[in-house]
This record gives sequence, structure tokens and C-alpha cells, in this order.
Amino acid sequence: KPLCAYAYRGFESLPLRHFPTAQPPETMPNWDKRYRESPERLFGAAPIQYLRQVMARSDVAPERALMLGDDDGRNGTWLAGQGVQVTAVDISAVATEQAMAHDRAAGVRVERIVADLADWSAPAGAVFDAVFMLYLQCEARVRLDSLARGAAALAPGGLFVAEGFSRTGASADGLGPKDPDHLYDLASLSDALAGFRLLEAFDGVTWLDEGARHQGEARVVRLLARKPAP
Repeated sequence: KPLCAYAYRGFESLPLRHFPTAQPPETMPNWDKRYRESPERLFGAAPIQYLRQVMARSDVAPERALMLGDDDGRNGTWLAGQGVQVTAVDISAVATEQAMAHDRAAGVRVERIVADLADWSAPAGAVFDAVFMLYLQCEARVRLDSLARGAAALAPGGLFVAEGFSRTGASADGLGPKDPDHLYDLASLSDALAGFRLLEAFDGVTWLDEGARHQGEARVVRLLARKPAP
């Protein structure tokens, strides 16, 4: 069955799916360790503010959504609570297990997949109305390849939504990764979505209040784009 067929089948348990990872062996264990040892949710319990802003738009009403990275589920759980069928992919098995617990506590079901986005693709036939790439702060090559595969899985008229720390705001004492290759660049995202209609494109300063790791002023990239009809 297509992956999206497993989401929203009442309230029975959904299987957690694992896919082989091509990530360097230290990467996933490090994230697993962080999630396992943290006494509180690393990025808070509330969904990202930009996700809520996008979903509040009168021209946004997805039925099926793909989350490219969902850490411990704060965004996917909330989105499922809005009545959206959600498939979420994350590299950390520990974060995904925590996300499933948060789904159960919220009374929602999300299809959750443990996989490396460097080589994961939605199966043939899986189609989504929205794809979210929120703070996927990995190598630019992986991020853009994942973006391209996510965009290919969008239905005509579907939305691609991105937010992440901006390359233009990199500093030794600022929020976000210090490696410029792990930071978002608005031009490269826009170029990768050539032919899409840009609804929002922002590179500027905002204030983050998202758990222990996202606190304070930050420069971020935000992008909302609609896939054209054939």
C-alpha cells in the first residue's frame, strides 16, 4: 500500500516504519541521545508559529501532508489535530517514539517513519496537498534533494512550506547551526521550486520561543509556494 494509506485509519495503532539510513553513524545516535537524555521537550510542545500562520490562511486547507523532519512530533501532532492526514519522516527513532506518545496523548494518529531524508522518497502513487520542511538544518545537498522529492510528491495546486535558520544570520553567538552549509538560503530554495508560484518569501529577524534550544532573536528564512497545475 502507499505510505499515505496507513494514516488516519480510525484510532487503531499504526505501525512505526523503519528504513535503512545512509547517514554517518554518529549522526542519528547523537540525536537519539539528545532526545533520550533531555528532561524536557527540546523544542517545546507548541507547533512552530509559522506553521500556524500558514494554516490560518484562507487559501490553505490541505487534506494530506508530508512532514520532512518532525523531531518529537510537535508540528505533526498539531497538524493532525486540525484534521489533516499526516505522514512524518525523521531520522531519530527516539524522537519518533516520543512523537507517537504525544500523538496518543492528543488523540490523533500520524504515520511516522524512521528514515534518512538523504535517500528517502515517498513511494510511487503517494500524493500530498502540502509538504512541510521546518528546520531541516542538514547539509544543503540533502535538504535540496529532499525538497525536490517532496515537491514531486505534491498534487497540482499543492503547497511547499519551509522555515529554517538563515545563512545571512550566521554568527558565533546566534541561534542555529554554525556551519553555513546547514543554513537556509532563500534564493536556492526559490530556484529549486522553479515554476511554483511564490506566495511568501521572507529572510529576516523573528523571535523564537520554542523550548530550550530555540530561544531568542533569530534570522530565519520562510517560504510558501504553490505547485502549478499541469
